[in-house]
Amino acid sequence: MPEEITTMDIEAVAFAINSHDKQAFLTAVEDVHHADLASIYEDINGDERTFFTAHIGPNKFSQILPELPDTLIESSLERFEPNQQKNILSALLDDDRADILQDVSSEARHRYLALLHPEDMETTCSLMRYEEDTAGGRMTTQAAKVTLGMTVKQALDVLRKDKNSTESLARIYLVDEEGRLKGKIRLRELAFSAWDVLVDELMEEVELSILATTDQEEAAQMFTKYDMTLLPVVDEYSRLLGVITHDDILEILEEESTEDIEKMSGIAGEQSEESYLNTRIITHFKRRFPWLLVLALLAISSCYVMLRFEHVLNSVYLLALYLPMVVAAGGNTGGQAATMVIRAMSLGELEAGSTVKVIIKELSLGLLLGVFLGGCIALVTFFILPVFDPPLAGITISAFALAASVALAAQITTSTLTGALLPLGARAINLDPAVVAAPAITTLVDISGMIIYFTATKAILSL
Repeated sequence: MPEEITTMDIEAVAFAINSHDKQAFLTAVEDVHHADLASIYEDINGDERTFFTAHIGPNKFSQILPELPDTLIESSLERFEPNQQKNILSALLDDDRADILQDVSSEARHRYLALLHPEDMETTCSLMRYEEDTAGGRMTTQAAKVTLGMTVKQALDVLRKDKNSTESLARIYLVDEEGRLKGKIRLRELAFSAWDVLVDELMEEVELSILATTDQEEAAQMFTKYDMTLLPVVDEYSRLLGVITHDDILEILEEESTEDIEKMSGIAGEQSEESYLNTRIITHFKRRFPWLLVLALLAISSCYVMLRFEHVLNSVYLLALYLPMVVAAGGNTGGQAATMVIRAMSLGELEAGSTVKVIIKELSLGLLLGVFLGGCIALVTFFILPVFDPPLAGITISAFALAASVALAAQITTSTLTGALLPLGARAINLDPAVVAAPAITTLVDISGMIIYFTATKAILSL
């Protein structure tokens, strides 16, 4: 039922925009979540966006702005007057404001910063010192914190004053006079303790924190692995700079998984924040074409292999029947191995010194898979193939079955090992492991599969 109501509300907003009905629009937007309003705004055209921004109001639009793709940020803000821009930017959380200002042009950034209150400007500029994909770029400075030596009453007074601006009161951090992180305390401990008790007596140790310059993916791994509510962010002197919240982590996980999926599919360039349908065709083309060209050129090598072993095919043309199966099996097993290793790496399960363990594990698995699949193909070949009375060109069916099964086992074993090693090798040279996944591995094992197949069959069948 709630989904139906949401759909009806969204349709009501869209209808009001289309008909330019101000009153209906203002009534409809009250019941629609700001994330849905951002999706509506992204999908409408220029005139409709003008109507939208003219009537939505700065306060409501400040909730919508962080949900918009970066390509719409500046053009959307420019639809408002300077005083309205000031209200919108001032209402944003400091981490959202920093992210937004990093997405606009340099000239616009200076104008927008000048609109801010000096304190907000200083906070925003301090956050913008960090790259967007670091812990510092993701954190909010609006953390609940009190100073060592305070009584419970003093701490509650501080928190009461900052309650509207603080991102979360789930964890309250204790700092010394220099701002260094010393511990944490729960709000309920303060609520149920005597007012004259020192917060130092209620303090718990902070087991985990993260440097502001650390990559955001590591922050997400820590957050999920240790089931955290908030992740404190510190500088090199252990001074508390801010916290990363669960909503930030969800965005990081979405971005990182999208990035890995795109790279594993051979899609290059920076990922678009726009929806699939709203992303221009030329943008899709630019991101897909480079890898496809490289892989197409690389695949030409397989033609050379075919020419090199042309006499083997001419001797036993039946070999062409099994070639696609052997090649495809290598691509499938190599892709599986790469996926498992990349996943383990992204979850922090594989340290830099675990390469030998991965080699042993995947080599053993490759041999096991190869022997069993090769055996299955040998049985199918021996018992089923004769039914079709194929031309064997003077070789026995048992010899052909043995050649096909040995080639398949060798291809699966080497492809599994290759699929596992390529991501590890990429990480060793500071390259994203995802870029060597599916398309690259498939092309490489296609070529190696042909070499293995023709070499094995030539040797076993004495061609």
